[in-house]
Amino acid sequence: MSFEPLLAIGREEIADYVNSLFLVYIILIFIRVLLSWIPRMPFNPTLRTVVNFIHQVTDPYLNVFRRFLPPLGGRGMALDLSPIIAVIVLLVAQGIVVGLIDPG
Repeated sequence: MSFEPLLAIGREEIADYVNSLFLVYIILIFIRVLLSWIPRMPFNPTLRTVVNFIHQVTDPYLNVFRRFLPPLGGRGMALDLSPIIAVIVLLVAQGIVVGLIDPG
């Protein structure tokens, strides 16, 4: 009976994993933006669960930027620029964090 040695997880694999987490969160923000363009979605329990999940995951982060950058315009046609700033900050943080984990 032979045992395979356990493979060590290297810095590169951890950097790839963290990079993937940032990417998933950025995609969730883009989905959140697309959902905001749909005024009334038909009621479907599964769809409602997915939409609620996306709101619960992204709203706390986006609300940080909404405090400093309120929507522009008014009367139902307000333009929310907070997702743009939020994604830019995420991309900068991604570059810094992944660069610190795997500098080479």
